[in-house]
Amino acid sequence: MGRFGNGVARICAVVAAGTSVEMAAGLRAALRETSTIELRLDWLRSDAERARFLRWLRMHCPRRAVLIATCRRREGGGLFRGNVQAELYWLAQARDAGCLWCDLEIETLRKLPGQSLRSYSVPPRVLLSAHDFGRTPPLSHLISARLRREADAIKIAATARSIADSVRLLRFTRNTPNSVVVSMGEIGLPARLLALREGSALAYAPVSSATAPGQVSLSELKHLYRAHRLTRQTRVYGVIGNPIAHSLSPLLHNTAFRARKLNAVYLPFLVKDLRDFLSSATDFGLRGFSVTLPHKQAILRHLSACEPLAAEIGAVNTVTVLSDGSLYGCNTDYVGVLRSLEEKISLARSRILILGAGGSARAAAYALARAGACVYICARRDSAARELARAAGGEVIPRRALRSESFDAILNATPIGMHPHTAISPLTSRELHCRIVMDLIYRPKRTRLLQLAAKKGISIVSGVEMFLAQGIAQWELWMKRRAPKAAMRRAVLEALRNENRSRSSS
Repeated sequence: MGRFGNGVARICAVVAAGTSVEMAAGLRAALRETSTIELRLDWLRSDAERARFLRWLRMHCPRRAVLIATCRRREGGGLFRGNVQAELYWLAQARDAGCLWCDLEIETLRKLPGQSLRSYSVPPRVLLSAHDFGRTPPLSHLISARLRREADAIKIAATARSIADSVRLLRFTRNTPNSVVVSMGEIGLPARLLALREGSALAYAPVSSATAPGQVSLSELKHLYRAHRLTRQTRVYGVIGNPIAHSLSPLLHNTAFRARKLNAVYLPFLVKDLRDFLSSATDFGLRGFSVTLPHKQAILRHLSACEPLAAEIGAVNTVTVLSDGSLYGCNTDYVGVLRSLEEKISLARSRILILGAGGSARAAAYALARAGACVYICARRDSAARELARAAGGEVIPRRALRSESFDAILNATPIGMHPHTAISPLTSRELHCRIVMDLIYRPKRTRLLQLAAKKGISIVSGVEMFLAQGIAQWELWMKRRAPKAAMRRAVLEALRNENRSRSSS
């Protein structure tokens, strides 16, 4: 932990608000989770609010808390409109109110040529920070030796444009004592969470308002990802996809790790380029990862081996990293489809329409065909529909025929209707002639397609059932033990209920 000291909590809550009352409330909320807190004075909307909050803090400064005062100017990426002298004034006021540390950006220190920062009455310990909101620049010379001598610790926060960028930040903190690294942006999220494991003195999380791109909340950082407990022995798993922010897979798997008291974590990787991800996988220490849109078929080219069924399907949703670093692929979507539908319908000789021809559609087509169903494929690209129908022993059906054709079940395997585009449906009400409609989308739990079906009196099956079944199968494949199914189901359903309530009230 370097100069932060062994007693300092490594999760740093960020309190940022427009008024002194809101700041005080945020500080109290933060203290329930951690004792290290950054106070973003630049977020307060006026000097009067800053003065009011610091007067309150002098009277209520929490004992044993480590407070970091920040009054970042706009030049350094903050909200403070004042000049350097005004920034230093408020940091001095923060010292008088009980702040032990201040975060000072290099742009401010550069405005003090020939003068030592120590001649100012700022908090006694200085975290010197460099922010780049556009990219991850070369790191070795970002903060000069002269500026480093002014600081007790250094912080580098940079936006990761690629996973390789975020790995550079991890390597930097691994080799730099008394450092804090923050990989900003959604691509940088896994590195942001794993920074503590690599030696970063702090990991930041907002109490409420996000103050930097790619932040996760204080509650998620501590309770979902258990970032403060990550060690070199922690087994790392994840999910790759684009988009990935909607995924509840981290909740599903991390809930199981916590229930079984395992030292493991599951992270979301926004992967735009598979090669970028795969070249960096060893730096994260990945033991396995889930694969979702749009990589379920493309990942096959990068596997050393694959289970025969997944190879036949031509799509993989589960990858295990073997001890020699090679990749072994499986498909648990197959299991998810069967478990979700066979409780509702006798699959043998049933007529089932599958919308889509991607990785999930392929798994569904093979699973249902093997169960004896008559499979029909309808996809936007005719060539993909024909190829899948031929491979799975099914038939292609054109979209125009859906108004007159009837089926035992219709299964949506496209992303149409997925969060956040929840108002659209891949089919209209007049195209739903069936006994059952199943949507592989699980967020929202009740998609627009399922709403249309229910309105017509058609039985519906939420994608949650498949999501749980395939995810539980993945977890058991990696862990070689029974999954805590009830806890996993409870966590996912509660998250979806809370999301639905939030959407209904807004």
